Amino acid sequence: MTDIAHSTVPPVPPECKTTGVVTVPQPLITARGVNVFYGDKRALKDVSIDIANNQVLAMIGPSGCGKSTFLRCFNRMNDTIDGARVTGLLQLEGQDIYEKRQDVVQLRARIGMVFQKPNPFPKSIYDNVAYGPRIHGLAADRIELDEIVQTSLKRAGLWEEVKDRLAAPGTSLSGGQQQRLCIARTIAVNPEVILMDEPCSALDPIATARIEDLIDELRASYAIIIVTHSMQQAARVSQRTAYFHLGDLIEVGETDRIFTNPRHKLTEDYITGRFG
Repeated sequence: MTDIAHSTVPPVPPECKTTGVVTVPQPLITARGVNVFYGDKRALKDVSIDIANNQVLAMIGPSGCGKSTFLRCFNRMNDTIDGARVTGLLQLEGQDIYEKRQDVVQLRARIGMVFQKPNPFPKSIYDNVAYGPRIHGLAADRIELDEIVQTSLKRAGLWEEVKDRLAAPGTSLSGGQQQRLCIARTIAVNPEVILMDEPCSALDPIATARIEDLIDELRASYAIIIVTHSMQQAARVSQRTAYFHLGDLIEVGETDRIFTNPRHKLTEDYITGRFG
């Protein structure tokens, strides 16, 4: 059961170690003093960050540093883990994500997630994309549903490849196509934020390039947060980069600066390959 505490939460983010404040103008998501515990283990330590709309934030760092744990905080996926406890403040457009009255199903429609391994439902291509709009009542009739499916597949760069076989199983697609199908499924419910947890780690270089191009196109409409082990990918797709180490957010800033002029030695050591 996840428990969030709001007392003593700072209204303004503290400095991120020694690297400067992390505020952005008119943030879509605000995190203040966020901690995550798995039982007695503290996996995330006082993380404060703002996330803007129409930007890609890349979260990088060694394995086990807390970046995927932090990603799961935004759509309350940590709620599904026994013994997980979240403290601090997380807001989406000023609304408390962890408020007791928060409808988690609705929250996950607003903050969609694309996982490391493509996970299409055991349904047709059409039904994969139509699933969310159906359960959320976004289409008044079949014509509207058809339009949502077509638009979502087009925005995911998949329509031309599947338009003549929408009744085929989603699992019949290649790995890269399956991941774009999962992205189409995510955007079909009109989210505001897309979370991506290493979305290209199971894909070949060509499929990876397609997904990266898609991320660049989608950021015009969404805030995107991507966890990646590839620093080259972070440099290619993101406008801001956050570096995590052993549960601490060490440094966050514009991607170009993080990679060319990091302010913290831990960041520099990771980027230059001295560890991690």
